[in-house]
Amino acid sequence: MTQSRWLFGSSCLTILADHTATRRQYDLLETYILPGKQTPLHRHMRYSEHLYVLEGEFTVWAGENKLVLNAGDHFLIPVGVPHVVGVLNDRPGHGLMVTAPSGFARLVAAAGTLSKTETTDMALFLQICAKIGDEILGLPGTLPGA
Repeated sequence: MTQSRWLFGSSCLTILADHTATRRQYDLLETYILPGKQTPLHRHMRYSEHLYVLEGEFTVWAGENKLVLNAGDHFLIPVGVPHVVGVLNDRPGHGLMVTAPSGFARLVAAAGTLSKTETTDMALFLQICAKIGDEILGLPGTLPGA
C-alpha cells in the first residue's frame, strides 16, 4: 500500500503503513529531504513524531533543543513541541518517521504531489492540517523561539 508524495518540492515521503494497517495506532513513513531544505516551523497537537536517520544528516530544532542527527540516530518530538527538521548540507537526508497515533499520513496522501515540480495546494494543505491538529507557526527558515 506504499505511496510516495512530495511536499513543497523539498521532501519526498513514502507511506509504508497508515491508519488502515495499524488500527490508527501509528503511521510509518520513509522520508527524503533534499539538500538545503527544511520544513516550516510547525507543531503536532495530536501525535508525536519519531525520526530515525538511515542516511545523511538531519538537523532538528525542537523547542529549545538543536540536534544534529546522523545515520543510526533518532529523536522523539513530543506532542505540542514546535519544531523544524532540515538538511543543511549538500546531501539528501533519508530516514524513517513514526507518528503516533496516526494522522500525518493522511496529510501526505491528500495534499502531497506526485512530482517535486508540482505546486502543493496550500488551501488543501492547511485544511487537512486543521483536521489532524497540525499548526504551521512560520515559513521555512523560521526557527523555534526566534
